Amino acid sequence: MAPTFRLGVVAAEPSGDRLGGGVISALKARLTSLELRGIGGPELANLGLESACDIHDLSVMAVEDLIRKLPSALRVRRQLLRDFRSDPPDLFLGIDSPDFNLTLERRLRLSGIPVLHLVSPTVWAWRSYRVAKIRRAVDRILVLFPFEEGFYEERGVPATFVGHPAAQETAGITKTSARGELGISSSARVVSILPGSRESEIRHLAATFAGCMRVLAERKPDLHFLIPFASNRVRQQFLDLVSLEGFADRVTLHDGRARVCLAASDGALLASGTAALEAALVGCPMVVAYRVSNLSYRIASTLASTRTVSMPNHLMPIPLVPEFLQQEVNEANLVPAVERLLDDDVATQKMRKGLSLIQQDLNLDTNARIVDAILQLARRR
Repeated sequence: MAPTFRLGVVAAEPSGDRLGGGVISALKARLTSLELRGIGGPELANLGLESACDIHDLSVMAVEDLIRKLPSALRVRRQLLRDFRSDPPDLFLGIDSPDFNLTLERRLRLSGIPVLHLVSPTVWAWRSYRVAKIRRAVDRILVLFPFEEGFYEERGVPATFVGHPAAQETAGITKTSARGELGISSSARVVSILPGSRESEIRHLAATFAGCMRVLAERKPDLHFLIPFASNRVRQQFLDLVSLEGFADRVTLHDGRARVCLAASDGALLASGTAALEAALVGCPMVVAYRVSNLSYRIASTLASTRTVSMPNHLMPIPLVPEFLQQEVNEANLVPAVERLLDDDVATQKMRKGLSLIQQDLNLDTNARIVDAILQLARRR
């Protein structure tokens, strides 16, 4: 009988949990027996992980989150380190969440545990000094975007481009099929609104996004809005902060289903992050907004090597996605930008064509490549 493969895993963000779910499903299909330990959300829980904590208690976007959540996060990490050292897994897989994972990974690697890290932090855009920390922390980093592999190899970090699983998952979604699934007429005009999956994103963007919806509803009586939420917790926070009075009948709320909502839409207004990539992969033209506390923004600006924040703009030869940062995030800027998505067919088709190239570049058998890397490193060690 084959021995049980024992995997340590930490996916401390909703996006990392979804990514981890696909990886672990593929790993289970290749192994006789798999034991999971660590941290994850509902996707990993469905695959047998008993998470050491609620991932929302670790999700940090801005300085105010860090101050509030840091003591608890440090306690969780210390306990996890003790558990893994006393009963080592065959391999540790850190998924994104670099501020939590990299320190843990370095200490586990020093203890002789093989370490893979999946999803590169944006060291090519800001805080490039972290490359040295990554070099010490991991045996190999698995990157989702093609330009990242060369970036790391040039700096002495073993790296493998694995593609992005969302590209394969969304390849079959069309505007027609998405509208059919959601019961939306082919002639309807639809905009998706995605104010983020983190509590701090909702705090900083919800009111402005709701204000934009109100103005757009007044100017375009035929326009309908879709708001897919990452979780019930995020949905409730959004509704606690905003009022949809006067146009609530033009809004449909969804739990999850972000990709289908985006595919069904003529355009989207969204927070910079995973949603922007998902919009790109289903070919949905978008306007991207990014706002944090002034302190967080000043720190980020000091450490940044680029002003571009959305991944689609990094992946296209010429950035085509409108981005509004910090003080630019207001109705006066966002409403006209969304209107251009709806009314300027030439610009919108140009953006759609650029987005389609991203789908082609990232559409690999990502989960299989990640599983290969896991098993190869485990065998070698």
